[in-house]
Amino acid sequence: MRSRYSAYVLGLENYLLQTWHPDTRPNRLSLTDDVSTKWLELQIKRTENIDANNSIVEFIACYKISGKAEKLHEVSRFQKIDQQWYYLDDQFSN
Repeated sequence: MRSRYSAYVLGLENYLLQTWHPDTRPNRLSLTDDVSTKWLELQIKRTENIDANNSIVEFIACYKISGKAEKLHEVSRFQKIDQQWYYLDDQFSN
């Protein structure tokens, strides 16, 4: 989760796509078009291993868009395939 957050901060679209589960991965991202978002902080609220190949991470990511403070509160699911963790999907908390 932390590496994916860092990839958003740095605009590393290839890394994000490579760590996205193949069943839910979008064809492309457009982070380069989003110059107004400034990521500020990541707070990991909870992690839970469901089983050996599935886990969840609840987090809050704080950011600003055009100077206005915002937050993203999400519960993300991750799945391990061939010893590699992939972001599967999310459930927005608010």
